[in-house]
Amino acid sequence: MEKEEKEMTQLPDNAFRELQAGEEYKPVMNPHKNYPEVNIWSVTWGLLMAVLFSAAAAYLGLKVGQVFEAAIPIAIIAVGLSAAAKRSKSLGENVIIQSIGACSGAVVAGVIFTLPAIYILEAKLNDPSLSASFLQIFTASALGGVIGILFLIPFRKFFVSDMHGKYPFPEATATTQVLVSGEKGGGQAKPLLIAGLVGGLYDFIVASLGWWNSTFTSRAIAFGDTIAEKAKLVFKLDVGAAILGLGYIVGLKYAFIICLGSVAVWWVIVPGMALLFGDTVLNIGGTEVTTAVAQMSPEEIFSTYARSIGIGGIAMAGVIGIIKSWGLITGAVGLAAKELKGSGADASEPLRTRRDISFKLIGIGSILSILITFVFFWLGVMNNIIFALVAILLVTVIAFLFTTVAANAIAIVGSNPVSGMTLMTLILASVVMAAIGLQGTGGMLAALIMGSVVCTALSVAGSFITDLKIGYWLGTTPKKQETWKFLGVLVSAATVGGVMMLLNNIYGFDPNREGHLVAPQANAMAAVIEPMMNGAGAPWSLYAIGAVLAVILDRCKIPALAFALGMFIPLELNLPLLVGGAISWYVTTRTKDETLNKLRGEKGTLIASGFIAGGALMGVVSALLRFGGFDAVNKVWIENPWSEIAALGAYILLIAYFVYASMRKSD
Repeated sequence: MEKEEKEMTQLPDNAFRELQAGEEYKPVMNPHKNYPEVNIWSVTWGLLMAVLFSAAAAYLGLKVGQVFEAAIPIAIIAVGLSAAAKRSKSLGENVIIQSIGACSGAVVAGVIFTLPAIYILEAKLNDPSLSASFLQIFTASALGGVIGILFLIPFRKFFVSDMHGKYPFPEATATTQVLVSGEKGGGQAKPLLIAGLVGGLYDFIVASLGWWNSTFTSRAIAFGDTIAEKAKLVFKLDVGAAILGLGYIVGLKYAFIICLGSVAVWWVIVPGMALLFGDTVLNIGGTEVTTAVAQMSPEEIFSTYARSIGIGGIAMAGVIGIIKSWGLITGAVGLAAKELKGSGADASEPLRTRRDISFKLIGIGSILSILITFVFFWLGVMNNIIFALVAILLVTVIAFLFTTVAANAIAIVGSNPVSGMTLMTLILASVVMAAIGLQGTGGMLAALIMGSVVCTALSVAGSFITDLKIGYWLGTTPKKQETWKFLGVLVSAATVGGVMMLLNNIYGFDPNREGHLVAPQANAMAAVIEPMMNGAGAPWSLYAIGAVLAVILDRCKIPALAFALGMFIPLELNLPLLVGGAISWYVTTRTKDETLNKLRGEKGTLIASGFIAGGALMGVVSALLRFGGFDAVNKVWIENPWSEIAALGAYILLIAYFVYASMRKSD
């Protein structure tokens, strides 16, 4: 019997590939049997993880702008807790712990990318009226999270089942491997555990000890520095283990397209703008630039101009995706309408693994959430019913339409371009709200609250599709994941709101205050929204260039969203994806024996998952150590070019280990 249970924890051969005609995917847990999932153990630990990781992620995100994904570290902890307590058949429980706890990173991103801008503008404008209470912060993030869950559920089947094997789902893959290996033990757990230790130690050395730099750039050598300053051409590569593993799971195809987007921006558009405009001070739609293009660094040209092209590309790619999936969207809405009328329910009870919250409840819940959000806008933010009506219309349409875009991005690259979509939301909100008369500090507060609701909705929706894909692979009950996700969102929203207000009181966001929190995304939001609410414009021409480019790419059958993501996400985070994708191609094509290539690829996936898991877990540890005041990084050494040379050497050794461990014979 024990042997039979162990065999049940093996992922099927068709877990990560497209299904052939007539082929069916059978999850790890038998759909015809019931397993422990929701109970006091799983819910208690899930909520505790949501609180702990919300606090850690909020601090790290506000301090350095990096919000780590909590799913993998929580999965590791869940497996460890179950093993320590000697719980049998704990796979379903661990998925619930992970699903509830993972709300933390999603809600944190929704809050800290937007709402700290309120404090930033308050300090800059010296206007005490521009402030947000705990109730406003909690309500905006909680409502956004609830809306994100409700809007995503109708698309669960499409993303996790109908598109099986068509999307890589990198983070879901890594988390699933952690959960399965922890349950199975033995040979499958060993390579993942070793890789987790290697990747975790490697990333911990970089983040907390600073033995070498986290990034290698062409500026490490004198010639490269000259090229960067004169030609505005720079090469940047993040040498982290976690991102390398992510690239392996993404695969060469999507990694290549993403990097093409980066190359287009960093090696064509940025140098091209410097060459074309030279000593011209280029003001485009409210950018308020006072420096000539030629006097800017490549990074400044990217953040000031070129990144806006990426935002336009993401927005248009999203619109294209909405148009292409319009049948899916209308079908989901139509089915919900039928259930609301009582005529859409299936007489037969679906399998446990196919049960969702009923569309009737989703429809009612969505309407109630939208009404509550409207009342919140009216009485809690704007105090004007017309403003509130326009605001809720904008928020509802944008959040609903871009839910599929967020899920699509997570499914492809494991990274949600939520800050780009939120920036577009803020711009649209500012233009519309200013046009109907809501301007100045009142308009800034309203637009940022609206942006927070949308940002949290899209962030939670993107995160939740990962949870649902994990559940699909393993065979949990979607309805249970969906139901308890709401509680995780509420707890995370309360935690993040309290932590953000506490950190504002202790450190503040005022750049003139010593030890202030940087909050880079929120600073970008503040920089965009202030001039617009004071009568300035937006860089529409740059957005238009990105939009036209996305249309051309789509006509050429090139995935426009993946390309636009590459244009928006910094170069140093995209090139490692290509390296990881190249490793995946290399280890799976070295022989003519397809069986051997497949085994090597599967082992490589375990190692990549270990890198992601170890790096993510050490990211949490590093954040907690920083919070406690521990920082052993020598700033003088890190600023020395030799630290980048050392980083490149360490990265080459890491790649060599990755290839060797993937291709060696199993123990």
